[in-house]
Amino acid sequence: MESEASTFESCHVMAALLGSTPLLLQSWEFCAAANAASPESFTTLVIDDVAYVAFSGVQVLPGCGGGRVRELVALDGEGVEGELFWPLKRHREELQEPAMADSGILKMFVDIYAHKNLVETMTKVMEKSKSIVITGHSLGGAAATLCTLWLLSFFHTKTHHHPILCITFGSPLIGNESLSRAIQRERWCGKFCHVVSNHDIMPRLLSTPLPSLSPKLHIIFRYWHLSMASPQFGKLATQLTEREKEELFYIVLAHSNTISDLGEGSVQSQFWPFGNFFFCSEHGAICLDNAISVLKMLDLMLKTSAPNLSIEDHLNYGDHVKKVGVQYMERKNLNSLCLPNSSYEAGLALALESAGIPFQDEVAHMAEHSLRTASRIGQTPNMNAAKLAISLSKITPYRAEIEWYKTSCDEADNQLGYYDCFKKEDASVRHDRVNMNRHKLATFWNRVIDMWENNELPPDFNMRAKWVNASQFYKLLVEPLDIAEYYRRDTHIVHGHYLKCGRERRYEIFDKWWRGREVTEEGNTQRMKYASLTQDSCFWARLEEAKDLLEIIKRGDVRKLAPIWKSLENFERYARGLIERKEVSEDVIAKNSSYTLWAQELRALKLNM
Repeated sequence: MESEASTFESCHVMAALLGSTPLLLQSWEFCAAANAASPESFTTLVIDDVAYVAFSGVQVLPGCGGGRVRELVALDGEGVEGELFWPLKRHREELQEPAMADSGILKMFVDIYAHKNLVETMTKVMEKSKSIVITGHSLGGAAATLCTLWLLSFFHTKTHHHPILCITFGSPLIGNESLSRAIQRERWCGKFCHVVSNHDIMPRLLSTPLPSLSPKLHIIFRYWHLSMASPQFGKLATQLTEREKEELFYIVLAHSNTISDLGEGSVQSQFWPFGNFFFCSEHGAICLDNAISVLKMLDLMLKTSAPNLSIEDHLNYGDHVKKVGVQYMERKNLNSLCLPNSSYEAGLALALESAGIPFQDEVAHMAEHSLRTASRIGQTPNMNAAKLAISLSKITPYRAEIEWYKTSCDEADNQLGYYDCFKKEDASVRHDRVNMNRHKLATFWNRVIDMWENNELPPDFNMRAKWVNASQFYKLLVEPLDIAEYYRRDTHIVHGHYLKCGRERRYEIFDKWWRGREVTEEGNTQRMKYASLTQDSCFWARLEEAKDLLEIIKRGDVRKLAPIWKSLENFERYARGLIERKEVSEDVIAKNSSYTLWAQELRALKLNM
């Protein structure tokens, strides 16, 4: 039996905000004003403490026309795109391909950014307001989306900034799946709400590669890329025959059907949604934020449409948003629906009816399956994270045993310290026990990495303080043991030094998680005593390389080995800095530790020179 859970709980806050405030209607009115007053540009207006920035839907989309397929370009390049959206670069190595956006839409926004005084205008707007609503209709919605991404990138390093909300109407999808996932990992999805009418063909059209068309439809397609909001389109659209409307509609519908279903909870599409999608009809609205469910609903709602409706509905958002308010929802005659007894089933029925899909319709069964799937997909990553938290608590004893081992080594009479004790100790029960725990911890963290890279965990998992701190502590505690084992077995002689040839990938990923964390002022205070764990987990690997360099110096002519000598001095300076800042554990400066002996040997060599 299905659990009595809300399918839409992850975005119910957005739905409540739009349904209970005039925000949606005001945004549409500003979009209409921008369409009429500022073609190929934008307008701004400050009401109380809220600044509205509306991008005109009358835009020229470069590089599109006829049947040309849309091209994607990377947003993490070295050009202006990489500068405008620089935080997205951080996720390049974690995703299968770079975050990419439609080349025509991107060029359209860059032209606005470069030639329409966008930066200067936004600076003035922020001085007069406390929050910003960025909106746009049709291609203006695509420009508003990129403008929001730019502002979020601009605010990324600032502690305090203006709250931002992007509301688009009938906007096409702008980027690939990697862009969607990068935005999720930055936790920006809640900043976007895309309003889509159930019959609007525009969000589907620009991702459709069109075959040969009649001459009139070629003209229509060109002006459609200018925007359906343009006067030229409106004039030409009225001249289309019913047959030509059907031709255009069924081409888009046929392409929608070719987006093959790869199984439960997965679809294949070149363009990928992100943020909240507010699907509206004359009956009401539903809000979804799961990308796969959004793609399926875009397809299914188009199947309930008709050629004439799909063209006309793109301009009717004003009628729809007026009916979304709480008063209208309260007047809905629920008795007219044949609702199931289960509250969960009743919720599905109301959602489908609000989207303009009759509950008993054949398409409704596919839509219902999509909504159910969205619920499971939405819950699974969080459930996996919760289960991992339980597993993390179960491996705590393994970590605690290693911590006890470190303490005993640091306090031992031989004064070798943690690293050197494990490296030199062999064939003992204590060593075997610690080694076994080391492998158990590695197995757990490798599983975490696999789940995260396979999108089985929440997109912002790598930014959650619990897991960032836990992975960092594990790395600082265990990686010195990995290094000790690597050099104890002389693996470096066969394969090369640890840093280049032996370091596990999980540690490199944890480094990125740690660098990407939110740093507070408390985290930058000066240490009053030595750290419990050396803050550079690769310190001992760097030392092993420095020991090899010292041997080379001792056997050769110092005057001919200047680069090697420089490397030695660089490490000496680095190690001294760590010690002065007390960022090392006491095992580093133990009387008989490898570092202490190396430093003494280096000083003796300098004296002899």
